[in-house]
Amino acid sequence: MESITKNRQSLDTLRAMVTRAYGKDQVPSRTGKWVHELGHGWFNVAYRVRLRDGRDVVLKIAPPPGVDVMTYERGAMATELAAIELIRESTAVPVPAVDFVDTTGELGGADWFFMPYVDADNYGVIRSTLSAREQDKLDQALGLATRELNAIRGDRFGPLIGPGSPSWRTQFLTMFETVLADGSRKGVDLDYPALRALAESQAGCLDEVTEPRLVEWDLWDSNVLVRDGRIVCIIDHERAFYGDPLIEAGFVATQLRSFGDPTAFLRGYGKLTLTPAEHDRRRLYTLHLTLIMLIETAYRGVTGPRHLDWVRARLTEALALFDRP
Repeated sequence: MESITKNRQSLDTLRAMVTRAYGKDQVPSRTGKWVHELGHGWFNVAYRVRLRDGRDVVLKIAPPPGVDVMTYERGAMATELAAIELIRESTAVPVPAVDFVDTTGELGGADWFFMPYVDADNYGVIRSTLSAREQDKLDQALGLATRELNAIRGDRFGPLIGPGSPSWRTQFLTMFETVLADGSRKGVDLDYPALRALAESQAGCLDEVTEPRLVEWDLWDSNVLVRDGRIVCIIDHERAFYGDPLIEAGFVATQLRSFGDPTAFLRGYGKLTLTPAEHDRRRLYTLHLTLIMLIETAYRGVTGPRHLDWVRARLTEALALFDRP
């Protein structure tokens, strides 16, 4: 996907990064196709690089400092690295190893890191080619993996790195407010006072969440790598934080069916239905998500009407949830 946040680099800079990470002996020759961009992401740029010894690795580069991003995206690469380390230490969920990290900004003007390339298919890309039974199996496995990730406990709600809050209500309303501020700063056409008042009036349901849990938040099928009918790696952890597991991507479809059928995910997660109170929390999270989906288009430089119309429709659906019992 195209985005102005992608910090693309010259071949000379990419070679310099390889040198710093793996040594001069691994720098690819100047002939042959040794690098290509992995295009499915919408924030960082990522390259598949073939080292001189034949190994394939992935280089991920953060946006340059001069590019404006949404508030929750600041420091996203540091969050991703912290999440990978935490998941590797605390669960059996497969996530990438990290070969090398550079935070100096000397090459590319931003943070970057290398990890081994995982030879597998992107589930979001191949989903439509799979049978219903194959999709059901993978969705169930994704529910199980999400539950294992959510079992990691934190000591406060909020970012993995930096200050948080002992109250989920306080933390979520802060997150919601920063999204509104991001939209206002870019001039996105929304009724900000009404949205703020709606969230505050519904926030009482958040008080029943008292234990911070790790949430990936961005665990869509496009961030799942599969091989031979199994999940072999989960990627893109830069949006992780400590919060309510019900905010996870797999639960969105319980209210917005344009995101698919949640049945197999819920079965894998071990939560077949939501209580009325959970539905109340979930609709706040759905509103929050659809606002981000709309506002982030201004930060990505998206101008095509097709995508904008689609996200506006999802926001309309999210708002309509508050008119239902």
